[in-house]
Amino acid sequence: MAKLSTLCYIKRGHQYLMLHRTVKKNDVNKDKWIGVGGHFEEDESPEECLLREVKEETGYTLTSYQYRGIVTFISGNGVTEYMSLFTADGFEGELLPCDEGELEWVDIDKVQELNIWEGDKIFFRLLKERQDFFSLKLVYDGHDGLVSAALDGKKMELP
Repeated sequence: MAKLSTLCYIKRGHQYLMLHRTVKKNDVNKDKWIGVGGHFEEDESPEECLLREVKEETGYTLTSYQYRGIVTFISGNGVTEYMSLFTADGFEGELLPCDEGELEWVDIDKVQELNIWEGDKIFFRLLKERQDFFSLKLVYDGHDGLVSAALDGKKMELP
């Protein structure tokens, strides 16, 4: 069964707010660094899910954000997830502790050095190089291994 989720990279100057997933047991993202977001609730649009999840995980209310792409994530373990990918550059409020891990502002040029998914490296490059909406399909081997990737329906060379 397919899942729907949002993923957002909040930008402040030359940094992204990253979530180090260290808390949940049986977490597919355990020990990974990811953006903030989560699964859709019934009848939510991508934007409604984004705003709710960011508020819940960070305490921030987004005031400026952009829908950047759709990422089809095939786990290799029978899970398919469609992630609506956003960036945000405007927010209000105070950063609160997150019950899913530690939130940390990370220099954008240092993000690639973190323990991130291989496919995330591809969409970080796309976020930097492109302003238009994109569709990215990432297929994993059931673990951390990226097996294939396609951008806007065309197979890509893996990094």
